[in-house]
Amino acid sequence: MERKKIMIGDLRAKKREGKKITMLTAYDYPMARIVDDAGIDVILVGDSLGMVVLGYDSTVPVTMDEMIHHSKAVRRGTRSSFLIGDMPFMSYQVSKEEAVRNAGRFLKEAGCDAVKLEGGDEVIGATRAIVDAGIPVLGHLGLTPQTVSKLGGYKVQGKDRESALKILDQALRLESAGCFAIVLECVPDKVAKIITERLKIPTISCGAGPYCDGQVLVTYDMLGLFDKFVPKFVKQYLNVSSLAKDAIEKYISDVESGKFPAPEHTFTIKDEELKKLKKK
Repeated sequence: MERKKIMIGDLRAKKREGKKITMLTAYDYPMARIVDDAGIDVILVGDSLGMVVLGYDSTVPVTMDEMIHHSKAVRRGTRSSFLIGDMPFMSYQVSKEEAVRNAGRFLKEAGCDAVKLEGGDEVIGATRAIVDAGIPVLGHLGLTPQTVSKLGGYKVQGKDRESALKILDQALRLESAGCFAIVLECVPDKVAKIITERLKIPTISCGAGPYCDGQVLVTYDMLGLFDKFVPKFVKQYLNVSSLAKDAIEKYISDVESGKFPAPEHTFTIKDEELKKLKKK
């Protein structure tokens, strides 16, 4: 039986009932089909695609057109999961009007159900404007990859009282601005626990421990498809890169030795038709 479409109300109900929300990334149609069919609650078309799919050194170069292109492909492979498009760097910082316009593209052109914005105080205005336009917003606090240079690198955030209180305050403000949930990335587990208990909306952990209302990972990380580096908080469930490399090496060997293609992989023609062809 096909799953019913996941909606924001279902995510809120999970928080109330103490059930965990599951989220993974997808960047194309095949992966979206796999993740959706597996039963994931939420699919995020993350701007992480810049690094794991497009080969950039960071998420900063990713454009709106690239995000829309990949989001459209993911939508075609998504039937039941709640689909979120990640707004790339400088798509929401210039003005509220541009933020709303770009957020609208994710829904109108790509068929997403919501958008995600990184940041706290600096995006409150844009968040409120996007929500007021009828577009659901997922917040993102803690380590924010789009502004990692300002944070001094890929470091855990909220390790002291002052910075932890700041994240809590920003989370409360984002909730007031209308966010339906917030991702907490690379935040100490006990800090994330306090934030989760204070918020009425769900929190999603990305390296923020087990006390959040849900978990998100980059699918390419947990499947071992991206091997440049593996964050501490990632559990690698499979090493697809190694399996794929082994298969490709076997293919090369079979082609070079003449084992492939074998008769079962080859189309044939009847002898009488072949004779007619040779007479031509």
